[in-house]
This record gives sequence, C-alpha cells and structure tokens, in this order.
Amino acid sequence: MLDEILLPGFEVEFIVESKPAARRLHDAGIHVVAGDPRRTDTYLKADLTPGTCVIIEDNGKRSLKKILESVRDAGGTLVYVLGIGLGATATQQHIEDLRAQFPEVVYLSMAELFGGPLLTEFSRSLTRARVIQYQRYLSDAERVLILLHNDPDPDALASGLAVRNVLHRTKTTAIIGAIQGVTRPENLRMVNLLDIHVEPVTPESIKEYDRIVMVDVQPHYFGGSIDRADLIIDHHPEQPGYTSVFKDIRPDYGSTSTILTEHLRAVDVNISERTATAMLYAIKSDTLFFNRQTNRVDIEAFSYLYPLADPTLIRKMEGAEITSERLDYVVKAHATGTMAGQVFCASLGESPREDFIPYVADFFLQLEDVRWTVIAGIVGDTMVISVRNLGYSKNAGEFARRYFSDIGSAGGHRAMAKAVIPLAAFREKFGDLKDRALSARLQELVSDFLTDGTPTPEKKREAIKTP
Repeated sequence: MLDEILLPGFEVEFIVESKPAARRLHDAGIHVVAGDPRRTDTYLKADLTPGTCVIIEDNGKRSLKKILESVRDAGGTLVYVLGIGLGATATQQHIEDLRAQFPEVVYLSMAELFGGPLLTEFSRSLTRARVIQYQRYLSDAERVLILLHNDPDPDALASGLAVRNVLHRTKTTAIIGAIQGVTRPENLRMVNLLDIHVEPVTPESIKEYDRIVMVDVQPHYFGGSIDRADLIIDHHPEQPGYTSVFKDIRPDYGSTSTILTEHLRAVDVNISERTATAMLYAIKSDTLFFNRQTNRVDIEAFSYLYPLADPTLIRKMEGAEITSERLDYVVKAHATGTMAGQVFCASLGESPREDFIPYVADFFLQLEDVRWTVIAGIVGDTMVISVRNLGYSKNAGEFARRYFSDIGSAGGHRAMAKAVIPLAAFREKFGDLKDRALSARLQELVSDFLTDGTPTPEKKREAIKTP
C-alpha cells in the first residue's frame, strides 16, 4: 500500500528483516532489501542522510525503541512511526511513552490517514512532519538567510516570503537575500507593491549567518562558491554536489510556491493577503497560467490562495510585462531569426539584461505554428540560451544538457530550459558566430535533437550529392 501511495513522488526503499518476505516483495516489483532494522549499519548501508524520510512500522513489538535508537545513531532526523493495528487506548498511551523518549519523532496512525482521501492525507501528514522537523532545527538560529537566485523572479520572491512565514520570523531575523538584485520591470513592480526587501549578499557575507535556507534554487547554481545549505526547497530537477540538512525538491511541481503552499497549510499557518498575493502571482507566472508544466497540486494551491489574495495588485504587477525596451529585442529577433519546421531560433547579440532572452523565447512561442523557440544572447562574457516548447514534444531540458552541459551550466524541465556558458567556451566549440549564423546553427541543433540524429530529406539529398 505504501509503495502505491508514495511512488512516483518519492524514491522509496523498503527494509524488512525476513529474507523470504523480502523475496516476495521483490517479486511483486517493490524495491526492497533484507536487513536487521535494529542495527545501525543497516541504515548506513542504505545511505541514510539527515534529509532522508524514515517510516517505521509500529505493530506493538518491543523492538521499536531499539530501531529508533539505531536510526538516530545512523544520523536520521526525519523519522515517522506508523501505527498498525493497535487499539485506540493502547495507542494513546503508547504514543505518549514514545514521545517522552523520542520527542523528535512524529507518530502517524492508520486511522487518521483514512479520514480523507488516502493520498492527500498521507502526503499532508508527511509534509507536516517534515516542516516541524526543519522548524525545530532552525528555531535556535539568531539570523537566518533566505537565499534566492540571482535577479530573483516572482516564484523566488514569493517563496522567500512564504518561508519566513513558515518559520514564524520577521524581516530582521530572516533576511531575504540575493547575490544580484532585482532588475526586471515586473519583478521590480512586485517588490515595490508588496514591500519585499531583498538584501544584497556576497559569498563571503553569507558565512556570517547562522543558518542558510535556499528557495527556488540549489547550491550548484552558484558555481561552487556555495556548497551547502541547511534547508533547500525547490521545484527544479535535483543536482548533485552539495550537502544539506533538510531538502524538499519536487521537479514535478510547476512552482516552488506550490510546495510552500503545502508547507504553510500542513502546519496551519495563517497566510496573509500579502503573502497569498505574491504566491498566487508566482504560480501564474511560473506556469504561464497553467500553459506549461503544471501539476494537479499547482491548481489546488492556486484555488486555495485565490480567495486570500488581492486581485487588484496582481493586475498591477502583470501590467509591467511589456516595455518598449523588450519590444526592441522582439523586433531584433524577428529580423535575425529563422523559422523551420515549427521551430523559431534567434540570436539577440549583446544584451544589457538576461531577462530579455527568456522574454523573447516566451513571446515567440505564442505565435501560430511555433512549437519550439531557442533564443541566444550575450550578457557580459556569458552566452545565455533560453529554450521553450509546448510541453508535449521532446524534453527542452534534455536538449540543453545534450548540446551545452559539456561547456557550461545547462538543464531544465520538459517545457523550458536554460544554458549559461562562458563565451570563450561557446566560441571554442561552435565558432565565433554572428546573429544570423548563430540562429542557423541553433536550428541545426534542434533539428538534430528532434530527429535523434536521423537525416532529414534535405540532409539526405546533400549526402547523395557529396562526392
């Protein structure tokens, strides 16, 4: 039952003591290993970390205390006990005794899980336990830094506010910070209308904070200058190469604000109109109002936040989308771009701001018969490439990784992706291509990707003509 409930949202490994039972479960298609749950090395072999969710079945056997001690000795901090088949009276006394010995453990009963739709209730119970764990861990910190990515977007800004609410902190004890400030017009309007202060920080000043929380971003984004965080909450695909005490990364969610809506609801935090407005706008923005990667939970979060938010403020923030400066780059892309097989590619040349590049990619995706857009631009000494598609064709993130991950940072979701590459490395691989030539080269890459290297009729004809 737990296998059906938890997959595919969670990567699950079951540990059972009986080898025959392990074989039966394995034959049923469940990822299971045989091991003694009372031994610490059983969990060490399973690569248990402080962020690993551990669920222990409690069926009344006396070995429960020994199991909990072994999990704790192995470094487990996110521990839940699931009561199976215990009477109501015995369960209550049992729970009280357990909490006295292991105050950090959260007890769940099967009875409460069946109080509503099983998946929703169980997911909320797990989320509640997870939030309580990191609330306790961060509670004794004098100053917490809520770190956003560079030039934060609505989802990052709203998530910063939400985390501050979850932690029951103020702007003086939980600072929202970013290495680069807010520059995009709609985001500037958002921080001004909602009075969100984003503190400029540096990799050096970050070390001065007692705890670090990252939202809508992971440490790899900062190019090695930051390799750890105490808590990470993000909806982008998980990247390796860092350590964290707690993390909640759900790449199948359309926004980080959706994840944090669940966190706030799980621990019954009152969501202010200001925070609800920011989060509702963020969900609309990151999902293009549910026109790209959207999960059922995104719609549920939107429905929950809608009556709490201020629609007038949202309309004002959305009014900053179109500017004459952005239109200049749309016109340039139209003049230098190429259209082939429902794919539009263009190079913007040098750009003073990175946000022009994804804006142009989103703009041209709205045109009739356009299913993919790939837009490149040079920001300083970096080549930035934004990739968009309608979400039901091949994976945009896979495209970015295939052609650019060897020379820079590249990745993303099915419908949107990004590559950030040192200009020198890009030119070494592809040559010093100017706007029209670069647009044509990007077309070739997309064509190769969409056909998996299979020659198109034009390429076949060229191959035949070649001596």
